[in-house]
Amino acid sequence: MAAANRKSSDSPYVYREFGGDNSPALERGVQDLPPAQQNLRVQASRKGRKGKTVTVISGFQSTPETLTALVKQLKSQCGSGGTVKDNEIEIQGDHKQKIIEILTQQGYKAKISGG
Repeated sequence: MAAANRKSSDSPYVYREFGGDNSPALERGVQDLPPAQQNLRVQASRKGRKGKTVTVISGFQSTPETLTALVKQLKSQCGSGGTVKDNEIEIQGDHKQKIIEILTQQGYKAKISGG
């Protein structure tokens, strides 16, 4: 009967040393560096995408809001879809050269990586 009296909001843990999982003190801070201090890698990839080519831009040290604004601009200038995943930007299709030009105009240090 003790389990029947238990509230649904009660935690199964009796004791936790560092509080809940969503504690703001435990979140890792993201350093938002200016574009000139970021070294980006641009590569075309097909792995895990059923043969579809995707241009992946990695090496960002920015907040998610900055990446969201940048992916929106890249998608419109490349005329294709894209997303932000795991602090990387993915643009559908092979747009390496165009993305390098756009990023260098904005002050980023960008290089083509891979073959």
